[in-house]
Amino acid sequence: MIENRPEFDKITSFDEFNKYYWYREEISQICKSLGLEYRGTKQELNHIIEQYFKGNLIKKSPIKNEKKQVENITLDTPLLECGFSFNAKFREYFSALTGISPFKFTADMATAWRKVKREKNIKFTIKDLLKVYYGESDYAKYDNSVCQWNQFLKDFCADKDSYNYSNKLKVATILWKEVRNSEKEKIYSKNLLTEYEHKIKEYHK
Repeated sequence: MIENRPEFDKITSFDEFNKYYWYREEISQICKSLGLEYRGTKQELNHIIEQYFKGNLIKKSPIKNEKKQVENITLDTPLLECGFSFNAKFREYFSALTGISPFKFTADMATAWRKVKREKNIKFTIKDLLKVYYGESDYAKYDNSVCQWNQFLKDFCADKDSYNYSNKLKVATILWKEVRNSEKEKIYSKNLLTEYEHKIKEYHK
């Protein structure tokens, strides 16, 4: 639990919720406890919380086992109608479309597919997903702040100066919060330890 941050049930608005930093796992657990959809990226879960405060409950969608299959897949085939998934069959199909082998689905494509399922978008086609792959569509973007934090923590722990702290994760969180809320590049550098020494000392009092 991050200091000075109230429990979720004490928070009364999305603006208030947004003032604090939450990890994806924390938001997922909150959504789960409220009976809301709890799978997805941090960006998607934030949207579910925002809707929750507006009184719009996005319920957990049941996973259906029966998938409709369309044998003759074309660029205009909607994803929801062809039993689409990130499997070998569709990897080969996209490999043939792009001429890239081995073909790898991107994080943006995964985010787009989750959005299609969440919104039950029957108009979103194979061609639309291809546009996401080529960066020609803004339909959905992967929230890379999670990756930035992971890299930041990794770099902090690799710095010998971080060995001086008993609770590395806490110190890294303090520094990340400062960097995240500033216009600085979202990367770790040694001089952050000096710059925010007073913040770290406050915690270690």
